[in-house]
Amino acid sequence: MKMFKLFMAILCLSTLSLKAQEISDHALGLRLGDSDGFGAEISYQKLLSRSNRLELDLGFRDSRNYDAVKLAGLYQWVFPIDQGFNWYYGAGGGLGSVDFRYRYYDIDYDGDDDNDGVFIFAAGDVGIEYNFDFPLLLSLDFRPEIGILGYNGFSDNFDFDIALGVRYQF
Repeated sequence: MKMFKLFMAILCLSTLSLKAQEISDHALGLRLGDSDGFGAEISYQKLLSRSNRLELDLGFRDSRNYDAVKLAGLYQWVFPIDQGFNWYYGAGGGLGSVDFRYRYYDIDYDGDDDNDGVFIFAAGDVGIEYNFDFPLLLSLDFRPEIGILGYNGFSDNFDFDIALGVRYQF
């Protein structure tokens, strides 16, 4: 029992002595990925506490087959690795809207808009980032998303999104 108490004391002291990572108060930039055709997203991160932050991403897509907009929000926990490197994980969700085009020269040949609509999704997030000495933050993350609720013809499949983030810190 004494060994267990000693082990717990050492564990508690070692976690208290960990160097806190530097998370900027604000970071704004782009998240460049390609899952479901969304591509680039405008990304904003806001510090909430010493090791937590909120990330908001807004993505637009204008393609030949559809127009879409997607807003994602994630609560993240950030942990230091070594000398500017951090890893993080988070959870959240979002919503989006899609407008499919079965048109040729803006004429709707199928006569209905049943496939257009709003969707809601849940998301997770895990990634690694590097905080430079100047105000630049690079990250690589993996965001699995699953559809929860949506319009007619909505697919609630599990989607994988891998993206590179480039953000200015202030």
